[in-house]
This record gives sequence, structure tokens and C-alpha cells, in this order.
Amino acid sequence: MAEAVAAEIVEVKVKTGIYGEIYQVLCKVLEGAEAGRVILRNVKGPVKKGMILMILEPEREAKEIRAR
Repeated sequence: MAEAVAAEIVEVKVKTGIYGEIYQVLCKVLEGAEAGRVILRNVKGPVKKGMILMILEPEREAKEIRAR
């Protein structure tokens, strides 16, 4: 099983999902092979700038959501 990697939320971009329960966030990976990289991820639940997330797959990145 993969090890979790710490990442700090740099910016909360948008709310998404049918009920607005998913947030798209920019987060900076703090450790591991991807350390220092800023990636876009989808996060469920309440989040704010500065929170630390534990990410299982830091090489995986979400697609940016755009308005139609």
C-alpha cells in the first residue's frame, strides 16, 4: 500500500460537485519525491488555506473546472 504524503493548501479555488461539497484546491507537496510541487486537487469536506492534507497519490492532478 502507498504511503501518504503531506501537502499544505495554498489556495482554495472553487466549490464544485452537485451540492458544492467538493473544493478544488492548490496544494504544495511538502515531502517525498514530489516535494515543492504545487498541484491542483479535489477535496471533500471543509477546508481552508494553510491546512495540511495527507495525499496518497501526489503525482495525480485534478483537471481545472471552467464555467460554460
